[in-house]
Amino acid sequence: MTEIILNVEHINPLEFFGINNSKFEILKKQFPLLKILSRGSQIKLSGQAEQVNSVATKLQLIISYLEKNGHISDAYFSRIIGEDDLMEDQAEPINNDVLVFGPNGKTIRAKTANQKLMVQSIDKNDILFAIGPAGSGKTYTAVALAVRALKNKSIKKIILTRPAVEAGESLGFLPGDLKEKIDPYLRPLYDALDDMIPSDKLNYFMQNRIIEIAPLAYMRGRTLDHSFIILDEAQNTTDLQLKMFLTRIGANAKAIITGDITQVDLPKNQKSGLLKSTRILKNIEGIAHIELDEQDVVRHRLVKKIIKAYEKEQEFEDQREAERIQKRANFKREDTNE
Repeated sequence: MTEIILNVEHINPLEFFGINNSKFEILKKQFPLLKILSRGSQIKLSGQAEQVNSVATKLQLIISYLEKNGHISDAYFSRIIGEDDLMEDQAEPINNDVLVFGPNGKTIRAKTANQKLMVQSIDKNDILFAIGPAGSGKTYTAVALAVRALKNKSIKKIILTRPAVEAGESLGFLPGDLKEKIDPYLRPLYDALDDMIPSDKLNYFMQNRIIEIAPLAYMRGRTLDHSFIILDEAQNTTDLQLKMFLTRIGANAKAIITGDITQVDLPKNQKSGLLKSTRILKNIEGIAHIELDEQDVVRHRLVKKIIKAYEKEQEFEDQREAERIQKRANFKREDTNE
């Protein structure tokens, strides 16, 4: 009698066992001479050595496939457990646009041309600046890329950060301790993760600091090795803050900096460091720059129209300001001539 125990704690149990244990029942019916038990995050196989080893190999292939892709069809599950000579490189074809399979098989994919360009760019570069308007999917795509890297085990942890800059509100008036005051600023990052990782697994990752979400100020003094780091809302960082963030990046790390230069919430006496950083780092190998626009907006259809209306108004204001400057210059020349 041989026993083997397999660990399934890092995959979605619903994907492995199936709805109402449907896949698990198929497994037990396929191998009636084996004793197959499920205990928490472990699968125990008991029986003749040859069959136990054969089934363990098949189940390990399923576990590895789920760790990489997050979802496995019933047909492919049945195919694996039914064929002795199935090799890993015969895996079910995957749509290259899909970045992550979320809870209940939800697919997270790059939807627009620039979002797909983000995917290609981070594969080839270690730092990516993704600049674009609200709703263009820059943050969501960045988080999906980070989750994909974690599932593929190409990095060891994800670090998501934002500057806790007040947008017309004051932190001091929010209730609770510091964490409770800051969490609303980080909520969009939590929302994206909720779409991509089952809640119990996400809690495990966060409790063990495999995924960290923190204000930008908490990054000072750290060296972030083997990590996928995302700085969101980078338009609300100063020059020194952005330099501080970029110099945190350590060995085998990737970073995505996202921002919208039309939504700067810094005090009037402070300048955003985002435009300067994209300018001075533009021609450095290993750093990519992508500009998203209203064509990438994937929220409500009216969001695109809202963005265009504000852009049109901004162009009108810029034109009026240029005319005022020109008039002042003309008056000065006239005074000088007199």
